[in-house]
Order: sequence, then structure tokens, then C-alpha cells
Amino acid sequence: MTDCEQLHRDGYALLRQAIPTEWLNELRSVFDANVMPSDQWPTPRGAQWRHSLLDLDATIQAVCRLPPLLAVAGELIAERFFLAQVEGREPLGGSGYQPLHRDLSAQRPGDMVNALAFFDDYGPENGATRIVPGSHRPESGPSPFDFNDESRSVQLSGYAGDILVFDADLVHAGSLNLSGARRRSVLISFRSESLYASHLQTLSLRAVRMDTRERFKPCGLYSSSAGA
Repeated sequence: MTDCEQLHRDGYALLRQAIPTEWLNELRSVFDANVMPSDQWPTPRGAQWRHSLLDLDATIQAVCRLPPLLAVAGELIAERFFLAQVEGREPLGGSGYQPLHRDLSAQRPGDMVNALAFFDDYGPENGATRIVPGSHRPESGPSPFDFNDESRSVQLSGYAGDILVFDADLVHAGSLNLSGARRRSVLISFRSESLYASHLQTLSLRAVRMDTRERFKPCGLYSSSAGA
């Protein structure tokens, strides 16, 4: 099976050590310097998480444009796309649990792709993400996905610098941060160009300050994506 086939079958790719190691200390500092209390966001964020407003930082923007990340996002979206949002998130100790859910595509399956770029090591002890491989497309038959059934979920683990890229319809969830250890990450959203008009209507609600006019195009898995 090729990388492309596996990506479309599973609905995600875990890019190991995709962020240059020498960037990590700066990325952690940027995250911490821009943490904003949940009630100060235009739309309040969950109080059991740290949320960081960092989308204007140059190094954060460089992470969002790493060639392997753009290549996987482009392969999944399969048409011209744009960077819609990037926001820092970290579960506090004793919190972070989420039930399994989908973020949901907007107009067609595959038109939105998310990525989690990890600035700290992650695993079961500090609330790593759970995913259900292959759950991004409805299975044949009348039965909907049972979000209470954890039997197919896989809890990820890895190191600072990894990036998880996944179809917005992939079933996933955060887990409980049992140890209280830091687990800083940024949640990145890529969207099909066809969603740009609706994206502009909600910029202020989502606290998006960055310029989102740049366009990327799919050009082959794990090869460079270029703005156009």
C-alpha cells in the first residue's frame, strides 16, 4: 500500500519530528507569552484549557507552512486551499477529556483538514489525542458511528515536534491529563478555497487576525506545496 492509499484509508497522518528541533524552545515561549484567559476571547474557550492567541507570530506561521504538512493537507482536500486558523491549546492537569466526536466538513467530505502540532512530548499520561482510524467516511449500512464505543480508538503518543494531520470528519478526542505535565500544541485548520467566503464571515468570532489570502495547491504527497 502506498503512502497516499494509506492516508486516504486511515484519514490521518502522523508526521514524526516534522518541526525542526531548534524551533521548539521558541515555540513554547511564544505559546506561554500569548496565553489569554478563556473569558477574554470573542467566543469563550473552555476554562479547563490554556488557550494561546499566537497566529501573528512568524515561527508559528512557518510551522503552518512546513512542506510535509501542506502536502498531506493538500492530498486530503484535493483542491486549492488556504490556512484558515491557528490557535494554541493545552489541557490543564486533571482536565482535557473529550468524548469522541467529529469536527465535520462544511460542504463536501474532505473540504476541511485539521492538524495538531505538538510542542511537548505527549502520551496517555498527559492527555494525548485519541483517534479512530478510518472513521472519516460513513461505513456501509444503516448504523451510525457509536461515539460511546471506544473499542476502535487509538491513543497517540510521541515527541515534541510531531504533527498529526487529519480529515475533519475523522473521529477523535482529547484525553484526561492525569499527570498535569505540559502538553502545548497548536490546532491548525486548512480549508478548501470554496469555503473562503464563509470563513470571512466568522473571523472576529474565531479571533483570527492573520492574513488568510494565501492559496496552496495539491501537488503530490510529501512534496512541496507552493502558494499561488
